[in-house]
Amino acid sequence: MNNNHFSILKKINSPEDLKSLNEKELSLLCSQLRDFIIQHVRESGGHLASNLGTVELTVALHSVFDSPRDKIIWDVGHQSYAHKILTGRRELFKTIRQLGGISGFPKHTESEHDILDTGHASTSISAGLGIKIGEELKGTENKVIVVIGDGALTGGLALEGLNNTGHLRKNLIVILNDNGMSISSNVGAIASNLGKLKATKAYINFRSWYDSTVESLPIVGKPLLSVTKRTKQALKAYLHYQNIFTVLGFDYFGPIDGHNVKELIHVLNNIKDLKTPVLLHVTTVKGKGFKPAEINPTKFHGLSPDWSHSVSDSEDKVTEPFTWSRAFGEYMVTKAKDNPRVVAITAAMSDGTGLKVFSETFPKRFFDVGIAEEHAFTFAAGLAISGQRPVVAVYSTFAQRAVDQIIHDIAIPHLPVVIALDRAGIVPGDGETHQGVYDIPIFKSVPGITITAPACREEMELLLDYAFTLKGPFIIRYPKDYCPEHIKGCEEGITEGRGIFVRKEKAPVLMIGVGSTTIEMLKAADILYGEGFSADVYNLRFIKPLDTKYFLDIVSPYKYIFISEEGSLEGGIGEKVSSLILSHFRNKVIKTFGVPDRFISHGPRGKLLSMCGLDAQGMAERIVEVLESKSDRKAGSNIRE
Repeated sequence: MNNNHFSILKKINSPEDLKSLNEKELSLLCSQLRDFIIQHVRESGGHLASNLGTVELTVALHSVFDSPRDKIIWDVGHQSYAHKILTGRRELFKTIRQLGGISGFPKHTESEHDILDTGHASTSISAGLGIKIGEELKGTENKVIVVIGDGALTGGLALEGLNNTGHLRKNLIVILNDNGMSISSNVGAIASNLGKLKATKAYINFRSWYDSTVESLPIVGKPLLSVTKRTKQALKAYLHYQNIFTVLGFDYFGPIDGHNVKELIHVLNNIKDLKTPVLLHVTTVKGKGFKPAEINPTKFHGLSPDWSHSVSDSEDKVTEPFTWSRAFGEYMVTKAKDNPRVVAITAAMSDGTGLKVFSETFPKRFFDVGIAEEHAFTFAAGLAISGQRPVVAVYSTFAQRAVDQIIHDIAIPHLPVVIALDRAGIVPGDGETHQGVYDIPIFKSVPGITITAPACREEMELLLDYAFTLKGPFIIRYPKDYCPEHIKGCEEGITEGRGIFVRKEKAPVLMIGVGSTTIEMLKAADILYGEGFSADVYNLRFIKPLDTKYFLDIVSPYKYIFISEEGSLEGGIGEKVSSLILSHFRNKVIKTFGVPDRFISHGPRGKLLSMCGLDAQGMAERIVEVLESKSDRKAGSNIRE
């Protein structure tokens, strides 16, 4: 790539620099932006397809509006790369999603142009309405523009925001980016009908003139306006002008080509000064300009650095490692073959949760409900009531959005719903909004829920088999990481509330792992052995319930006990277990390892684990410090195999 390839892009240091570009230059800028994004995502990983689809829209928005005075809000935010590049972060873009670098999502501490911290879908309209009213209360006339995808529109919060905006009649500008995709293909009645929507600016202008003219007529004005409004609604319905957005009180424009900068700028200039709620419907192609991503946008939604090197212009495949998600998805197919009552549910994450093969093998028993986690869990409750065995697979961070449904609709009636929490623990790249570290504190306090954490594929399968024998809710949590096939000891059958030893030498030191941390504990034990200390390793398996008597018998012989969990220390299982041990044994030395009480930023998984002290080396060093500070080396020495 020659040095002049980014000739126009290099001149753009702020949105103001776009104002002087002509039509040809804007088109060239879009091309250069697209190449710039592809080049850097190849190196650092990140969200590719979604960002390639919003290049022209981003250029048009910053050409027409005056950010940050005018507030541009990106729903989810995984399509904001071009926005970041155009708002002064071009030189920093090479650090995106890297430790200490810029975020892959909008972040207000990073730039004044990032109005709202986002990472979860469907939040933009509600926040945008709040910002718009807040601006009015301050006496300012700043525009507020929300960009939301058709996938995010399936979320209930987005519809709540639309409803309230229409009711209040505030001139919020909502841009619906319709690419037919979330992470996976969109589902639902809204998605299937978006392509049918049409409107004309001539009609909107006429209606505005007519309303104001009729209302100004003395005496008969208001009654006549009421009658004609009802007539217009009937006429619009007959002519198909009326749709869900007009019913909610929006002036609807579109659909228009979201890759035509000239047309986008023209329409945005026409609607920006309207005084009513506006919805502009633009159609885009996810992955635009990069053929493999256009062909398979789901595969190119999010790429990690460790496999982005396998992507080329001539390939439409990405080499994937054997992950926990894949292990789960493959065993779900096995279970469904054995049990015709097994059904799977996800919320726009069929690929991410490993359920793609299940959906193809059992299409009538697979339900992708869209970005609607609340509905997913209550829907599962209904399936369970009818005698099915539903499995809901979502990311841990998104299960937070349905806490009430899990408690109210599943736990209280004690329904047999299996909840698979993918990405539980430290998640690389995506930062604070995607860390799955709060599910243990949230759900361990809920009566009647079984919560488990496997350490390897074999144990995951055993736990899922056990789950389908239960008559109540069951949670299984696992990380975004490679999945070990087997760990010695994990082949032992499941007994409720009991874990298993994966290393036992009758040492004075006991290390307790919780699922994913068991592997690091085993590595730490090897490091300790090299330092002259011997340690046993116990995999807790069950976060809830805990066979208290059995557990106390297990820990009784040990003076030094170390517990690690890939979750929040505050309210975590380590906190509970430590309290239990100390209530029965006053002479134990106990230390817990987990995620500290702060939000964890973006970066490689290994480095984030190290920062939290959850890597093998970090835990071993801290354990040695405790052992050496509490006693001499005899505490753990001379106990070898």
